[in-house]
Amino acid sequence: MANDIRYFELNTGAKIPSVGLGTGMVAPHDIGKAVITAVNVGYRHIDCARAYGHEKEVGEALKKLFNDGVVKREDMCTDHLPEDVPNSFDQTLQDLQLDYLDLYMIHLPVSMKKGPGRPPENLTTPDIPATWKAMEALYDSGKTRAIGVSNFSTKKLADLLEVARVPISVNQVECHPAWQQAKLHEYCKSKGVHLTAYSPLGSQEKGAEENVVLCNQTVKTIAKKLGKSPAQVALRWGLQMGHSVLPKSIKESRIKENIDVFDWSITQDLLPKFTEIQQVKMVTFGDLVHEKYGAYKSLEQLWDGEV
Repeated sequence: MANDIRYFELNTGAKIPSVGLGTGMVAPHDIGKAVITAVNVGYRHIDCARAYGHEKEVGEALKKLFNDGVVKREDMCTDHLPEDVPNSFDQTLQDLQLDYLDLYMIHLPVSMKKGPGRPPENLTTPDIPATWKAMEALYDSGKTRAIGVSNFSTKKLADLLEVARVPISVNQVECHPAWQQAKLHEYCKSKGVHLTAYSPLGSQEKGAEENVVLCNQTVKTIAKKLGKSPAQVALRWGLQMGHSVLPKSIKESRIKENIDVFDWSITQDLLPKFTEIQQVKMVTFGDLVHEKYGAYKSLEQLWDGEV
């Protein structure tokens, strides 16, 4: 019988649902319906960020679900990526209409002056230890049940672990069969840091016909053998590798399909096939490196060679 893998346990003792709804780049007028659909079909993990521009709409959807008795607050996991601490946190609680968050994360090891867009002249040098200290204060206050980071390389994670008083619970990064992050995955496991995958189905920016995961022949062949979709195989691979996944969709059929990954598994004879997949990083944040401004002059510096 397949191992469901519905939750992973964080180093705080809290549990994080293994499949969550990604919400990045979803239009505000679409996100409320997507959240309601997701919760109704079994999702208990919603990934949010102020930068996505639709926290109020997510908050209204959650309020309706709570008021209608569809789900209780304590059964939901809400994680969030801040731009600054703690004002950003308080605004998030207000917009989401919640008393606490389950997980709060540093979005990127990057800092910028406040202002519209991301022009290079607004890039500054981040003080990550100071930011983490502010995160620890939020954890101490009980307003968030766990704190973590996102888009941190092995080196940046190691540097922060050297000074962190409160353990880093999660590192959320791009991870999928075509960008498996083996080195980072192993390091996180050795330090008790849970890895969460965004873009677990590959980047959609270039269109479905060029998706390096869903159009990969190995993934498609395994999907055919198992009688599953390529998306389901990619997500189930993530769970069996030991990380939670955040697939994104606003279509009801795909939201349902993406959570149908619990009562079956990829057989042991098929798992080695994933090591044959050519690796390519899709999300680089190239606009956050600059020869003159900010802390990173190249992608190699931003990702410490993990690119």
